[in-house]
Amino acid sequence: MIRPLLAGVACVALLAGCNQEQSPEAVDKVQDAAAGPVGQTSAATMGANMVSAYVPNAAMGDMYEIQAADIALQRSQNAQVKELATMIKTDHTAASNAMKGMLPQAAPNVTPPADLDERRQGLIDNLRSASAENFDRTYIDQQIAAHNEALTLHRGFSNEDSPLAAHARSVAPKIEAHLRQAEQLKAGM
Repeated sequence: MIRPLLAGVACVALLAGCNQEQSPEAVDKVQDAAAGPVGQTSAATMGANMVSAYVPNAAMGDMYEIQAADIALQRSQNAQVKELATMIKTDHTAASNAMKGMLPQAAPNVTPPADLDERRQGLIDNLRSASAENFDRTYIDQQIAAHNEALTLHRGFSNEDSPLAAHARSVAPKIEAHLRQAEQLKAGM
């Protein structure tokens, strides 16, 4: 856990050192790199231990994945990237709907957020602004970080004894499949 936190601090330090001569896309890349360790740390701590943190993090993760997949389906020219985006959109939409359906009984006092948090909105903004030649790599890099975060969140919460923990256990294999496919695509780039 210390290692991802240190990597996040290093990325933030790099971001702070960026000067105006660097391209906006270079700054976006550093921001995206810093977002991964921050998300991992959050998922491993509060999100994995409290319903009040698990639900919003899982919901925002699904929202981010769906929005990012929509962008990839519009912008990517790579059939494999579009195939991954389609699978991600389908699976995260189903996961989101399943979790929302169980909340009234499983966590009646927890309301999923309606909007992305600042970190995930920043990822979406960076994805939208990625150049055509860098789009696929940006999308895949974001997906690897986001799916590592989601696995940490769902695996950590799956040890509980509740319908939401059963949900966490049920979505983990799909998240793993997305991660494996994204890693394979990155290796081929």
